[in-house]
Amino acid sequence: MDIDLEILPDLTGRRAVVAWMVLAFLVTFLVTRLVTRAIRTGRGPFRDASIGGVHVHHEVYGIFLLLGTGTLEFTYRPGTPWLQVLAVLFGAGAALTLDEFALWLHLEDVYWSRQGRSSIDAVLVALVVGGLLLVGANPFDAYDAGGETIVWTTVGVNLVFALAAILKGRVVLGVVGVFVPLVALVGAVRLARPSSPWAHRWYRPGSRRRARAEARFPAGRRTRWDALVDLFAEVPPQPAPTAAAPPVRPG
Repeated sequence: MDIDLEILPDLTGRRAVVAWMVLAFLVTFLVTRLVTRAIRTGRGPFRDASIGGVHVHHEVYGIFLLLGTGTLEFTYRPGTPWLQVLAVLFGAGAALTLDEFALWLHLEDVYWSRQGRSSIDAVLVALVVGGLLLVGANPFDAYDAGGETIVWTTVGVNLVFALAAILKGRVVLGVVGVFVPLVALVGAVRLARPSSPWAHRWYRPGSRRRARAEARFPAGRRTRWDALVDLFAEVPPQPAPTAAAPPVRPG
């Protein structure tokens, strides 16, 4: 396969910008979680920010950073080193915003509740995407493809498989599958989780597929992904096992 050597410096520079963005995203997320936990436990000098008695969530700062960096990038198209500065600010803004993903999903403050764990899901998925971009996985790079028709057909089919995987409740496989076609196919053909939109639409109550899905993913089952989320969020309380009723002795 022939590769245009003039493209390589552009790819290297692009990955450097992505590296700054991902690093800023990760550092900002970790620092934010440390600060919010310190506020929750009353340790250190940190306190909730408020204006006129209204609590200002840190996603507000993230939104302004995203709007500002996006405006500057599209308006001025700066080169080095300002491009790297914008990448850092954009990564920080994205981390602040996605760290409260559950808030703008549920429209209420669920940061430390079970619903708030979806914020960690969003952050980890974003890190997966950033990591894939960092190693050069990009489904829209067509410089080494045989033609635009083949490229866009492949991308379209792969996105359908990725969407099917996401609808089946296999979000990580679906997101990674956007960049790695085989992963998207695996996620698309596997069994859907019982709580997923796919299962609600296609797995009728009492059907064999519904029974298989519920047996494969029983209620309360914890995965390695849940253990990873536990590192940054409150660990959800486990339901107490129900005690068996004592046998009734014949009177």
